[in-house]
Amino acid sequence: MQNPNLSKAQRKVMFDKATEPPFTGKYISLKQGGIYVCANCGAKLFSSDNKYDSHCGWPSFDDSLAGAITYTNDTSHSMVRTEITCAKCGGHLGHVFDDGPPETTGKRYCVNSLSIDFTPKP
Repeated sequence: MQNPNLSKAQRKVMFDKATEPPFTGKYISLKQGGIYVCANCGAKLFSSDNKYDSHCGWPSFDDSLAGAITYTNDTSHSMVRTEITCAKCGGHLGHVFDDGPPETTGKRYCVNSLSIDFTPKP
């Protein structure tokens, strides 16, 4: 179910699987401690402890919270990728790639800022 408070741009990304333009998202440079949640349903998705600067143009994480993400093969746009969606509501978040930091998980969860909200640590 779609949250009626989502903006038109958020609905387009989360439910039409659009991608926000690179380097435009509000969470790219955020370094504050806290939790990133689904913009549609509020489910906890990522910890700021797993966020890193991948220089790809979107917020990047090397891991997600346990059980928070659903993974689906995506062959759109003549590419082979793994789509990531919120396990609770199915909202599109972005994609995960195997080019992340080798010293941690080796994963890069590339996430649209429009798909997430941030809850700072108290």
